[in-house]
Amino acid sequence: MHEHDPLLPFGWSDRWAALNADIASPSGQPGRVVRHDGAALLVATAAGSAHVRATTEPATVGDWVVVEDGAVRAVLARASLLARRDPGRAGGQQLLAANVDVVVVVCGLDRPTKAGRIARSAALAWEAGAVPAVVLTKADLSPDAAERRAIVAGANPGVDVLVASARLASGLEAVRALALGRTVVLVGESGAGKSSLANALLGEDAVATGAVRRGDAKGRHTTSARQLFPLPGGGVLIDSPGIRAVGLWGGAEAVDRTFADVDELSGDCRFADCAHVGEPGCAVAAAVAEGRLAEARLASWLALRREAAATERRASEREKRRYEKAFSRLAKEAQRRKGRR
Repeated sequence: MHEHDPLLPFGWSDRWAALNADIASPSGQPGRVVRHDGAALLVATAAGSAHVRATTEPATVGDWVVVEDGAVRAVLARASLLARRDPGRAGGQQLLAANVDVVVVVCGLDRPTKAGRIARSAALAWEAGAVPAVVLTKADLSPDAAERRAIVAGANPGVDVLVASARLASGLEAVRALALGRTVVLVGESGAGKSSLANALLGEDAVATGAVRRGDAKGRHTTSARQLFPLPGGGVLIDSPGIRAVGLWGGAEAVDRTFADVDELSGDCRFADCAHVGEPGCAVAAAVAEGRLAEARLASWLALRREAAATERRASEREKRRYEKAFSRLAKEAQRRKGRR
């Protein structure tokens, strides 16, 4: 790669160059999806940004693609994929961002911090192949920001928890360090301060922001689409619209990584299949009784484990039905061929 390659600010690396070389064609050029605009994708290439037609292979913001004749010819093998359960389609998957290194859960300190939302978002990050982090924004509106940070950090061991204020430009260097040389995506509910944080990190008003309601600090969906921006000084930022529901798409492994403390304790349970709901010799229940593990954290683990199990069952049923339909089509085709003989 050349140090002045126009794609370097978008995260281009030797990995992507090698993958592109495997499928490159004389007229094809690599690029990264910057924004999804309905049937079209805004793609940044060495020649500049351009809208291209989407194809049958689904692509999302952050994907590296090969563009040819005004359309996406191929999507390069992803390093990670952030997805959630599609709230509008039963059992479906909604792609949120691709090739993300860090999923930053943004929570506004002008409202109660929702432990369940953070845990769910962290589980999605682990499942994606990324690392979760939390940024508590609007620190200027909270007199107890440090105390609230300590509570969130204690409830999410192993996860970086930062405090920032876009209005006062405080705490931004720590967030920039988190993004340096990486691709980070901001997720969180509407009005949490994602777009204001993005503008502060970008050093310009590149993302529209909106006011929140006084009564409950809820925001409107000012950001209407996920969009990717190169960060000054290095790194890539993806801003995203606020989401109300964080539906798990992954399985139990992602939940266990999110609750590593519970998973570690469970290794000392008397029974290998202990569900931690009253079985004798349960090390997790003992930790709760002794105050070493918060009961609320165990309850959150149980809720997400139950949801993950349900998701896996749905996926298994979908896979079963898919193969049954394929087998049925083959059988019917064989019967038709037999009838023509």
